[in-house]
Amino acid sequence: MIGLQKRIAVARGDEAADFVLKGGRLLNVFSGMVETLQVAVVDGVVAGLGESFETAEVFDLDGAFIAPAFMDAHIHLESAMVTPDQFAKVATPRGTGTLFADPHEIANVLGVDGVRYLLRACEQLPLSVFMMAPSCVPATHLESSGASLSVAEIEELLKEPRVLGLAEMMNYPGVVFRDSEVLARLTAAEGRPVDGHAPGLKGRDLQAYAAAGIGSDHECVTADDARARLAQGMYVMAREGSSARNLETLMSALTPENSAHWLLCTDDKTPADLLATGHVDHLIRRAVRAGVPPMIALRMATLNAARYFGLHDRGALLPGRRADIVVFDSFDDLRVSHVWHGGDLVAEGGRLLREPETVSPPPARLRVANLPQRPFALPDPGGELIRVIGVRPDQLLTTSEELPPARDGGELISDCERDILKLAVVERHHGTGHVGLGFIRGFGLRKGALATTVAHDSHNVILVGADDKSLAFALRSIIEMGGGKLVVEDERVLAALPLPVAGLMSPSPIEETASRHDDLVAAARTLGCGLPEPFMTLSFMALPVIPHLKLTDLGLVDVAAFGFVPLAVE
Repeated sequence: MIGLQKRIAVARGDEAADFVLKGGRLLNVFSGMVETLQVAVVDGVVAGLGESFETAEVFDLDGAFIAPAFMDAHIHLESAMVTPDQFAKVATPRGTGTLFADPHEIANVLGVDGVRYLLRACEQLPLSVFMMAPSCVPATHLESSGASLSVAEIEELLKEPRVLGLAEMMNYPGVVFRDSEVLARLTAAEGRPVDGHAPGLKGRDLQAYAAAGIGSDHECVTADDARARLAQGMYVMAREGSSARNLETLMSALTPENSAHWLLCTDDKTPADLLATGHVDHLIRRAVRAGVPPMIALRMATLNAARYFGLHDRGALLPGRRADIVVFDSFDDLRVSHVWHGGDLVAEGGRLLREPETVSPPPARLRVANLPQRPFALPDPGGELIRVIGVRPDQLLTTSEELPPARDGGELISDCERDILKLAVVERHHGTGHVGLGFIRGFGLRKGALATTVAHDSHNVILVGADDKSLAFALRSIIEMGGGKLVVEDERVLAALPLPVAGLMSPSPIEETASRHDDLVAAARTLGCGLPEPFMTLSFMALPVIPHLKLTDLGLVDVAAFGFVPLAVE
């Protein structure tokens, strides 16, 4: 009551504010107006906008824009490969005030304990992190995960104050065909935001998906995808991450009439990319350069997200809203100079003003056992053609190609001349000895191998290599390292990035993690790989919910058929 009285008194000019921003141009995302107004803040909340307020502290902004802090509508913090405190070191000074995170990566490794670790790790950060309860752990029955989340555990997570709803429902066949377990998860989140994940879904199936209460999708890759979802009343999360870059293509579907249903998200962002290009600030710049009016681009990153997730205390700088504030000079080259979080000045001049707190992480889990003597040997199944995964640069979608294989001594082998490389997924959670084998085209390796324990969504060990000897050495090396990413050649590790937190994240400074990640990319290039983000691309080759052809520890998956297919084409 006392705080409310004081806020009203400051708004009327009867009492002094904690601080006032003056001389700046306020971007009002409600009215669309840009006005030179003072912004008065008290107790972490905007109390008033106007010409003159009493205060003990004044920030003179000399004509800069004043805007609500930015929001990332969908992100996997684990994919940044650093713990949340290190993520905040980069994202906060760039203007990010709120994240909506899906912790299903760590949940697939450590279950509900992994989610609770992330909740603790994000509690004292200089930005707000809300989470969505993972809906699909494991994502499908087509892979071996480290853990599973039951409906009862999802219901318990939904009781957490910072868990807002249900995270991306990847099992869209389960929704469309009314799987009882999937429907129970949707029912548990009834009345809350439920995020979607439905690449390629259309027609009556998309309508059924929306009818289930799923309100968004970040898997649109064409303007038609976006229009189809908007027609069902869904929000489109325009994605621009390190691997999937869809924002510019989607912008042709944006209109003034439908702009309130657009959000911005990164989904997955590497540490090097964060340091080089930024976070949501980068997405706003990209949207504006693609022709989106600046006020609409800002709404996509603020008010629209707050409305979708039901957070009416933020997303705009108006009386009664949180003082999550950013200051910048221009949309053309958006560079944030000041960031307030809940009324506290947390970043200035591109740097945090205090180090965020760290939380002790759970141990990694790497239990590779019971493997055959030659785990990467692939007996020749006969036939003229085999199915080969085709990589599409800057996309998570793959193609399904049918090509003649290379043979040697009754086995199928990599063919570097034609860029047909052996791909393997090794189960790492329970020591089952499962090894999925297949072939992939698009990595360009002439020798050696790449390996990583980041393999969406079950995060087994995924490897691609020019020969079985390199694959075997890469597997031994990553086990000895305790999880992470590495590049090998001739039984020599060229570059490595240890990820001791669940085999997904590093507690080291983000600059060190980014540098080691850059070393990985450079080492991969010496082996012939020309992909801009080879490890990000590799990590999605085991995800059996994004078309068309993927590989898990249990076998080759035709995503459209939602089932296993043989390597040999009949």
